[in-house]
Amino acid sequence: AKFQRDNYLRYDLDQIAVGTGSKQVLFNALMATVSSGDEVIIPGPYWTSYPDMVKLAGGTPVFVVAGQNEKFKVRPDELEAAITPKSKWLMICSPSNPTGAAYSWDELQSLADVLLRHPHVHVLTDDVYEHLIFDSHKFATLAQVEPKLYGRTVTCNSVSKAYSMTGFRCGYAGGPKEIIAKMSNMQSQSTAGVSAIGQAAAVGALNGPQELLTDRAANLQLRRDILFEKLNAAPGLNCDLPNGAMYIFCSCAGTVGKTRPDGQVIETDTDFTMYLLESVGVAVVQGEAYGLSPYFRASFVAPEADLVRGGNLIQEACAALI
Repeated sequence: AKFQRDNYLRYDLDQIAVGTGSKQVLFNALMATVSSGDEVIIPGPYWTSYPDMVKLAGGTPVFVVAGQNEKFKVRPDELEAAITPKSKWLMICSPSNPTGAAYSWDELQSLADVLLRHPHVHVLTDDVYEHLIFDSHKFATLAQVEPKLYGRTVTCNSVSKAYSMTGFRCGYAGGPKEIIAKMSNMQSQSTAGVSAIGQAAAVGALNGPQELLTDRAANLQLRRDILFEKLNAAPGLNCDLPNGAMYIFCSCAGTVGKTRPDGQVIETDTDFTMYLLESVGVAVVQGEAYGLSPYFRASFVAPEADLVRGGNLIQEACAALI
């Protein structure tokens, strides 16, 4: 019912998989289908778990990294160039963790046009930030945009982010019944069934009132704007407004080569993130972990007062560099 209501996708029961969070659903899909030598295309910056999932399944991750000048979104020609006869999956997360970049309907259609020319490539979408969308952006997923991809797309989601239910560990997917059956077999030999309590709570969330999703997105947008202004006002930092999710992916290129008050030189984004943690107690994650440097990921889920304070501390730390 959720897929049909929100994404105009219809699945039978044997086309639905439920896992212990969307991470397990994604992992099951890869473990059930990827063999040694298979390639999985991963647009970057990417969520840190994707490459290791592929490697554990015996596959080879193929990275297609889009920079800030591309708004962190892969172009059709870049996808085309990454596809080989060994390509098994394209994994795509929109809105993205870590960048918050979200593909528009037209951008997804352009990627779909490439995929239609390569029928051996399946699509694995990670849509967990579906309802965390800002400004006038509209969410769309590939199987919805291009119905011809429906038969080779596994659309993954969860209740963790939209409904603040991370601890319930309940993810789900819709896709071709042959692949879903293999995913279910994989899960039956690992964790078996998902918690009945978690599943009941997830059903309640998905079938209950949905107005809270709009309110939460609006609140997050206000927090995004606060952190965005604070980061862009810090010497050496530069970032763009994300379309969704709960993160800003910020360049710290302007701090590289500068010297900390204690005499240490900032040489990498990891150095910079450690400097923030050690000097002002602000925790962010280095871009290296997501496949693109020199950047860092900052989350804006904290209360507004904490974001203001944290942003001020980042500004102070940057101003202290020489």
